[in-house]
Amino acid sequence: MKFNNVFSLSHILTAIFAFALLLGYGLSESSIKNTDTKVLVIGFDGMDPILLERLIKEGKMPNFERLMKTGGFKPLKTSIPPQSPVAWSNFITGMNPGGHGIFDFIHRETKTMIPYLSTSKTEDAKKKITIGDWAIPLSSGKVTLLRHGKAFWEVLEDHGVPTTIFRAPANFPPIDVPVVQLSGMGTPDIQGTYGTFSFYTDGNTNEFEDVSGGKVFPVRVMNNKVESKIFGPQNVFKKSKPQTFIDFSVFIDPENLVAKITVQDHQILLKEGEWSEWVALDFELIPFLESVSGICRFYLKEVRPDFKLYVTPVNIDPSSPAMPISTPDNYSEELYEELGFFYTQGIPEDTKALTEKVLEDSEFLEQANIVFKEELDMFDYELSKFKSGLLFFYFGRVDQLSHMFWRTMDSDHPAHEPATEHRMLIENIYQEADAVLKKALNQLDSNTTIIVISDHGFAPFYRSFNLNTWLKNEGYVSLVDDSEGGFLQNVDWSQTRAYGMGFNGLYLNLEGREIKGVVQPGVEKNALMEEISKKLLTIRDLETGKQVISRVYSAEEIYKGQYVKDAPDLIVGYNKGFRASTETVLGKFPKGLLKDNLDKWSGDHLIEAKFVPGILLSNKKIQSANPALYDIAPTILAEFGIPKQEWMVGKRVFNN
Repeated sequence: MKFNNVFSLSHILTAIFAFALLLGYGLSESSIKNTDTKVLVIGFDGMDPILLERLIKEGKMPNFERLMKTGGFKPLKTSIPPQSPVAWSNFITGMNPGGHGIFDFIHRETKTMIPYLSTSKTEDAKKKITIGDWAIPLSSGKVTLLRHGKAFWEVLEDHGVPTTIFRAPANFPPIDVPVVQLSGMGTPDIQGTYGTFSFYTDGNTNEFEDVSGGKVFPVRVMNNKVESKIFGPQNVFKKSKPQTFIDFSVFIDPENLVAKITVQDHQILLKEGEWSEWVALDFELIPFLESVSGICRFYLKEVRPDFKLYVTPVNIDPSSPAMPISTPDNYSEELYEELGFFYTQGIPEDTKALTEKVLEDSEFLEQANIVFKEELDMFDYELSKFKSGLLFFYFGRVDQLSHMFWRTMDSDHPAHEPATEHRMLIENIYQEADAVLKKALNQLDSNTTIIVISDHGFAPFYRSFNLNTWLKNEGYVSLVDDSEGGFLQNVDWSQTRAYGMGFNGLYLNLEGREIKGVVQPGVEKNALMEEISKKLLTIRDLETGKQVISRVYSAEEIYKGQYVKDAPDLIVGYNKGFRASTETVLGKFPKGLLKDNLDKWSGDHLIEAKFVPGILLSNKKIQSANPALYDIAPTILAEFGIPKQEWMVGKRVFNN
């Protein structure tokens, strides 16, 4: 999941880029050996068990049915909350969030009350010398994975099992072990964000105010020529850290719907409505000495009457990565040499451009299909090499397209479009997943254990709830003034007892933890948590009469491990059809509690976990009655004769 609105935070929360060429991510010597045991795990993010079971019964998923009849199919208990970085961290570690420390897409710094993206952070070099405007680093920068705990593939490596982990979420930077890895969800673009597209137009830009996840650049067409800039990373070699950029020009054919883009030494000829291939760009940091390489694609949306040009986020160049995206370091280069350039951005489908109406449905699908074609090529490549050990391969397509096109198949959705040509799209992408599984079933021998999982299912997103507004109305939050604010910067902390942060988190303003905490730990804290929990469960949507929140959990009730102290005090489980508003995530206080979701982002899963379980299928009999995501790690270890690790809360699902 990813989820559309959290990506907009990346433009505010972007950590300072550590200059990547100074990073050392070498691998120690490996004791990897071949084994006759083979385990293939395919992760289809967001695949829903109810929808899957219906399509199987209708005969539309023959390979999933084949796998189900060979072994088994069960719903898979997801994480609380059912957010992708949380859920996949459960899978990776065999622990719940109390053990791995990932509780939401968004965490907060208690000393400043500023939110940050939860899975990784970058830090500038601490030692520098300054010469004029130049700041020359004397030490390396640092990129840190914030997920705690030992990944199951580290245990496999300890036992000499050859392992490939392809785009596992919450694994950027990839763990520094002798395992073949390409990082997935959480991998930034070259600017250090979760993805910042660029859109250039001489048309009306008023409709693109406060664009989430991208930047709109007004341009002028003069003598059939457009000139503008493509922006890259900050230049950490300068004290002011200015953003780097590259000039480019577009020459428009005066008669035909064609344009030529010139950028550095590239000349790209495009027809209206055509995508370019990948284009490699070099962003200069120190003249003639240092630069950072990135890659992007151009889409010529319209030549006239208005000029419209979309440029993808500038991705990290896999042939010369500016940040650690693989182990060994040259694995991304190997993929490039075999397959060409590819998206390295953690969630490459540009849902933000669709939400902001920069791309239309069909244009977004073209972009998503480019992503999927690259994934299929890499899947084929890895399958062809898979002779021993474990292969994990992740697909995000079902999740991202379910988010964006739920409205096309749900007649009850406020944003439903009954005449849409895409009303069968979600069913079609499930059938595409069936074709992926067919490749694996046909290519692998009968001695290979195949496990297919999803991290969560899906539900409609009809109405959004302003949690912080509710807290304000109930007297738990006090504001400095009447503005909506943002990032809780308008909060009077001396008079505030509770606040919302992230998609499902509710925190108390606790003395000794928050910098201006007022709630006493112990009796006062427990009483306040109980009071708020009971009130939340009484909230009804006045328009529909439905209960908005299905369940409220306390961290101590559901989590186990040393990081429970960092968890939200309460985890809000929304009822089906409801979700926290974008304003809640951004720490704002808009007027009103509920509103219709008219966004193209129309399906979701950030609700009460019992409503959105994932899936588990295997060619082995599933003995566990209620398997959970954290059961998969010990199950994989058991396939190689490795006992469950002491920190794992899960248990194996096969009897072996």
